[in-house]
Amino acid sequence: MNSRFYYSLALIGYFGLFILLSAWTVYLAPPTIFPISIVLLFYVGPLLIPLRGLLHGKLYTHAWVHFMALFYFIVGVMVAAGNAEERNYALAQVVLSILMFIGSMMYVRVKAREVKQQEQSE
Repeated sequence: MNSRFYYSLALIGYFGLFILLSAWTVYLAPPTIFPISIVLLFYVGPLLIPLRGLLHGKLYTHAWVHFMALFYFIVGVMVAAGNAEERNYALAQVVLSILMFIGSMMYVRVKAREVKQQEQSE
């Protein structure tokens, strides 16, 4: 498969995670202890950091976004294991973080090969 497929997969995971976490925090299960704005800042805010690099298809950004995907995977598994009423949202978070992880990992791998082949052919 070409890099475009994995790029799309990474963006689907990224934007799906962004939309899910925003809706989850604001509408579906708003926090009761902390203000919504603080929870959004710490839970959804880090997703804004790699936005520009992901949209431009930068290999370096896709390479380090793996760590962010793993964080959201771990949080999703913890919430799914501990909170029965939010289990479906947490499982969706796990699936989307896996999509983002696999998409960005494979994008870096395939795109680097494509760039290397293009440089060799020139």
